[in-house]
Amino acid sequence: MGTGRSVNEELVELGDLDELVRHIDRLCRATDWDGLLDLRNRCRTALERGRQLWPAASHAEYRLALEAPGPIAARMVVPGAGHLSLGPLTEVVASTHRWEELADHLPDGPTRAVTAHERVVRGEDLTGDDRIDRHVIDLPLALQPWEPRYPVAEYLAHEAHFPPPPLPDRHPVVLPAPSLAVERIEDPETIHALAELTRAWTAESNGRSEVVAVRGDARCAIAALGPPRARLAELSGAEALAWMAWAAASGGAHGRRRGMARGRFDAWWALASMAGLVEDWPLPPDELGAAAAELRWFAWDAWEPETGWRFHLAVEDPLEDLAWAVAATDAA
Repeated sequence: MGTGRSVNEELVELGDLDELVRHIDRLCRATDWDGLLDLRNRCRTALERGRQLWPAASHAEYRLALEAPGPIAARMVVPGAGHLSLGPLTEVVASTHRWEELADHLPDGPTRAVTAHERVVRGEDLTGDDRIDRHVIDLPLALQPWEPRYPVAEYLAHEAHFPPPPLPDRHPVVLPAPSLAVERIEDPETIHALAELTRAWTAESNGRSEVVAVRGDARCAIAALGPPRARLAELSGAEALAWMAWAAASGGAHGRRRGMARGRFDAWWALASMAGLVEDWPLPPDELGAAAAELRWFAWDAWEPETGWRFHLAVEDPLEDLAWAVAATDAA
């Protein structure tokens, strides 16, 4: 077999996906980014001739976004690139590059703004940067004092980790007796916002999700979902926001991951819905932070085994005598 670009040409003609992946590893170890770009381009061109090399092209784009210098990595953040990769390339590229390495090399369009917000959830303050379209994700370009440290993804060459936030110990509670009717209420806006947190689990994977709104407290909301017993752990508003963002960022067991920038937005929107502030959007961040502090938040379970993907949250508004509960699961 030849060397340099001739190797790329020969491997593309052979169409051996396993060998193409091994060659991508070799090019990355050698930091031969021009060679990897060439291989990616040849794999894409081969598609026009009916060669099914999408997996190799997608993996090459993923590795370039993850490992190449910023000017090259940023070129991968375009619609359609890395569609078979371990996560959205906006998040992949932001996991290993600071904003200044990327900003002037990202293509115009929504992906530039999404990449910026992926850097924000990792702690960068991009307030005042006029290269970012504020209309794509209408959130502050810096973490607020009341926000959590979001549980961001870790991307590696052939695997990725999406750790959930830590949870305090849960303790048994007595649910309302089955003979006592729990009053469900109509709250379609909030129910939709909470269901949206795990939409990828139910639409693209094997997940199930149920959301209820009731008169009463968190225990009443959990009882409305039907479990005979439950354990609760009270969360701070920041801890609950981290959990909501984690769920919304993920694809569950088999769905397409959406990224933590999307997770943060969906968590803010769910909070605004429970606080009755959606009609005032966009609203001062401190106002939403105050609303998060006024609600009471709980992680809960029904003594199920800790398997698969799980998002069980209950929230109560003591001032309005309202509560909501979510039970979402997805099998690995």
